[in-house]
Amino acid sequence: MNKTPLIKKIEHILTPVVESMGFEIVRILMTGSGRPTLQIMAERADGTITVDECGKLSQAISTVLDVENVLENSSYYLEVGSPGLDRPLTRLKDFERYAGMEARIEISPAIGDCKRFNGLLKGVMDDCIMISTEEGDKEIPFSFIEKAKLVLTEDLLKQTQKKVN
Repeated sequence: MNKTPLIKKIEHILTPVVESMGFEIVRILMTGSGRPTLQIMAERADGTITVDECGKLSQAISTVLDVENVLENSSYYLEVGSPGLDRPLTRLKDFERYAGMEARIEISPAIGDCKRFNGLLKGVMDDCIMISTEEGDKEIPFSFIEKAKLVLTEDLLKQTQKKVN
């Protein structure tokens, strides 16, 4: 996943704080102009996070960002939340964890003439994502991935229900 220098800096500063609270950063994204929104998705190792935990994490993150002056006195909105059901896939371990689930992947550069893949995740081999598409099985280098996320399906809903119960 391509990260801007600012996102890398934010991730470097926040990771120790987030991990000390028992969470992992899933994604950091800055969107909008004028007064941008800094979106941070986090979860526990088991893929869970509560609303109350998001609130506590938000307070800790806000304090660190202010103390470190990462955004150089710029005003911004901070959103801290869960990756959700149709979550982004940002780490190699996400592709392994969600093997068997349907995903949508966008890449650059293209493989052949294809930049988008939809299919069933098969896991990870070395630094490649294995995915079964209608056109057959594909190997996608992790470094090519621009954007990837799970597709909301009945199977994903059933898997999520099992975790909750």
